[in-house]
Amino acid sequence: MATCASTSVRPVFVLGCPRSGTTMLQLMLHAHPRIALPPETRFVLPAYEDRLRFGDLREPGNRAGLAQWITGRKETRFHELGLDAHSVAERIADAPPTLGSALGVPLQAYAERHGKVRWGDKRPAYALHVDAILRLFPDAQFVHLVRDGRDCVASLLGMPWWHRGFHEAVATWAQVMDVTRRYARRLGPDSWREVRYEDLLADPETQLRGICAYLGEEYAPETTEPHRLAGTAVPARKTWHQRTHGALDASRAGSWQQRLTPDQIRLCEAVLGERLVRNGYELSGAVRPDPAELLHYRRVEALRRAAHAKRRMLDRLARVREPGPVAARPVTTSEFRA
Repeated sequence: MATCASTSVRPVFVLGCPRSGTTMLQLMLHAHPRIALPPETRFVLPAYEDRLRFGDLREPGNRAGLAQWITGRKETRFHELGLDAHSVAERIADAPPTLGSALGVPLQAYAERHGKVRWGDKRPAYALHVDAILRLFPDAQFVHLVRDGRDCVASLLGMPWWHRGFHEAVATWAQVMDVTRRYARRLGPDSWREVRYEDLLADPETQLRGICAYLGEEYAPETTEPHRLAGTAVPARKTWHQRTHGALDASRAGSWQQRLTPDQIRLCEAVLGERLVRNGYELSGAVRPDPAELLHYRRVEALRRAAHAKRRMLDRLARVREPGPVAARPVTTSEFRA
């Protein structure tokens, strides 16, 4: 039996561009004796974006409807948490009447299942929706994992679920880097921590010590061996995460040089160069890309940014119509036993 003194349990959110190593970092933090990060869920952002449909959560029937939406649908991936749907639904119905409090219940229940105090979530998409996470969980702490954009692009192109093409992959990394840079400045070192994937692979202990200090937790040596948890914390259907089942391997860093074509490298460095250098990545010195390719990219990039601006506008309109508060009520624990 272990106990801990009264402490704030700020939720932890891991984010980054897709294929930047967020699953590896999730497993590392999940190995900590006080932190639990579940397999990637699909209920936090969808519930927030569609929050008006759930009505005023001060009404018990509406909370029960939200609970069923979270626990009873395959799309939310609640079933991958290994929790009893009925008991979690009851806890959601009994939770404080805010969307954030309701959404925190299954994540907290997952932590309790593993004997942990701290809970959170990992999803690359959170990188473009930090405002939503902060509205739901105002005391959240974020860990942003940054990977060389050329490696992210090369990895995305090899994924069975990526069907958007090369230019979209490049624009995705650029947008994530631009958006997260603004949040890093806004939130500061108490709520935002940035770590490079390459540094985490090269010297995991040093990087994890820094992350633990940022989170206000003692360093735990077991966090450097994430593969020990991959069999239980990574769903078997995610075959593209097979590398998480083995020891840390730094050989994939810089593999873009073999995986991207010369034309792809030229475009990447032309449009991502300033961002790459700012984050400590060296350029290969590739010549300028074909003007037609550059124009194609600019169109894709503009469409992505327009879509993001539209989502932000719709969010502002939805805020006016919210029937009640959305922020989770802070959770503290005076005593925790595992």
